[in-house]
Amino acid sequence: MSLGRVLHRWRDWFPTPSIEGGFGIKRWVLLEANRLAVTGALLTFVFVSFIVLGTIWTYPMQDLLNDTAAVQTILNTLLSGMILLVSIVVSINSIVLSHDMSSVTNQEERVKGASSFRRDLSELARPREDPSEPASFLKVMSRTIRERAQVLNENVEGIDAEAADEVREYVSSVAETAEELGDIDGTDGADFGVLWKGMGFNYGTKIEQSRTLQSAHGSDGSSALDDLFEELIDALELFAIGKEYFKTLYYTREVSKLSQTLLVVTLPAILINASTILAIDAEIFPDFWVLGLPPLQSFVAATFTISLAPYLVLTAYMLRLAAVARLTSSAGIFSLS
Repeated sequence: MSLGRVLHRWRDWFPTPSIEGGFGIKRWVLLEANRLAVTGALLTFVFVSFIVLGTIWTYPMQDLLNDTAAVQTILNTLLSGMILLVSIVVSINSIVLSHDMSSVTNQEERVKGASSFRRDLSELARPREDPSEPASFLKVMSRTIRERAQVLNENVEGIDAEAADEVREYVSSVAETAEELGDIDGTDGADFGVLWKGMGFNYGTKIEQSRTLQSAHGSDGSSALDDLFEELIDALELFAIGKEYFKTLYYTREVSKLSQTLLVVTLPAILINASTILAIDAEIFPDFWVLGLPPLQSFVAATFTISLAPYLVLTAYMLRLAAVARLTSSAGIFSLS
């Protein structure tokens, strides 16, 4: 195994060169990184910024922190915000759970719809392929779309040359995109890595282009050509349904992990914040120096960083949720740039 692929295994925790080359820091932060790694990076940035500010601006900072009433007010505000964040977590979980708490009729429709979709996928899958798993689903749909595009490309002789060239150019682009879609080496399907892989496939535009070409040229040749267009459209629509469903599963899992992480992080943050308020009120501080900074500055810097941990966890998760929502918003023929 190449060194690049070995490093790529650790890409969840720190930016390493991707298989294609390059670091892609922005993509790593928004999509690929483990949310705990992003949270840790943000916490480190906050603490280091506070320490650097204290090092550069030592005496004025010391004077500001000696005004313990102001420091306690800020910590009290953060404490209230953390407690409020717990209620927000409960609300988020209620929204997620409300999707599963529905009537028997709705549950029946969901089960029947899922069974019908699974049967359609099973007809396209080969032995030992499980298209209900995201990585296998991407492989199956990539192969199906590519094969149907190639068959369409081989059956355009019945129309005029200009129209045939237009169709060939279109199906060539579809086949090329589908081939890239199926290249999932290094992608961890269990972590919904295929969701990121499928983002570049604008299926809404492809479906609309297929409909346009079918309407313009499908009747110029035999009825078989019109059927081939329809088969390609069916494959694109099947991919669209699967992608949107996996995206829904991703949102459910991500919001659940956000809720769990927030609840775990918030409790120790509240305890440390409250303890610091009491310590400042009693003027009891740890007697240690960090990089030449007085104990009060180091103590307050650490407390502020820990108090901000719940908000930074929320920031880390919302960055990815917002990025996924924006990049996968083209569910139809219209999309915003």
